[in-house]
Amino acid sequence: MIGRPRFTAAAAALLTSALLLSGCGAAGEASAAPDTLRVALLPDENASDVIKNNEPLKKHLEEELEMDVELVVTTDYSSMIEAMSRGRLELAYFGPLSYVLAQEKADIEPFAALQEVDGEDPTYQSVFIANADAGIESLADVAGRTVAWGDQASTSSHLIPKAMLAEEADLRVDQGDYEEQYVGSHDAVALAVQNANADAGGMSLPIYERMAEEGLIDPATVVKVQESEPYANYPWTMQSDLPEDLKEKLRRAFLDLEDPAVLEPFDAAGFEEVTDSDYDAVRELAPLLDIDLEDYQ
Repeated sequence: MIGRPRFTAAAAALLTSALLLSGCGAAGEASAAPDTLRVALLPDENASDVIKNNEPLKKHLEEELEMDVELVVTTDYSSMIEAMSRGRLELAYFGPLSYVLAQEKADIEPFAALQEVDGEDPTYQSVFIANADAGIESLADVAGRTVAWGDQASTSSHLIPKAMLAEEADLRVDQGDYEEQYVGSHDAVALAVQNANADAGGMSLPIYERMAEEGLIDPATVVKVQESEPYANYPWTMQSDLPEDLKEKLRRAFLDLEDPAVLEPFDAAGFEEVTDSDYDAVRELAPLLDIDLEDYQ
């Protein structure tokens, strides 16, 4: 269990009809082990890069589980949620908000989240960024500007930075305080800001730091305006009706993982156990944003 992060944000409703997904999983007896374990990775960066970077994970799981593994990157968060709810995936790596939405529709359970620094709680942060030429030095300066978000169901490239604007600067898109655009992924947000297609944006702090380190963005052009408080990290989840022996092997495959080649794409020191209650902070944030999670079943 990890400590619950503090959310004090109040913002406009974030989710639209794109998240009104059909299909609902139901609890039942354990299913048979699949011939191939289908593992979904978040579509928050270029899909081919995500697959390539996680080949060591695929190899690790195949060795530990002694079964074939297929890596999957869906077109967006909504299709990933739907695929999990319809049983088309056995394992999925969700963001906190997309996990909460998926858990409302499917019988799934979180079991591991990455640790970015060895020994610390499995938490991470979002960051609000801006183009240096836009003259945005604080959240209040975003008034009247254009802001880029990733996916609508993304926690760190939509939910949290949008809530930061509402709570800390009293800026709300539904009041016309700024304009917004959805560009689909974290790296797309960073590039939109770098290319001045948006004045500012929100994204995962670890992804920002990695893109800066790899030279994909110039931190002198794409500047950090403000980091969020820490909150529960992305959970690995599995279908609850998988055979118990397979579920235990999956837990051990992640919680005992020490291979640097597997951990490197996640910028992780390792993985730590998490439970559903670690994501209650996201559920508690939803009513403040006029979101009824049950409406999305």
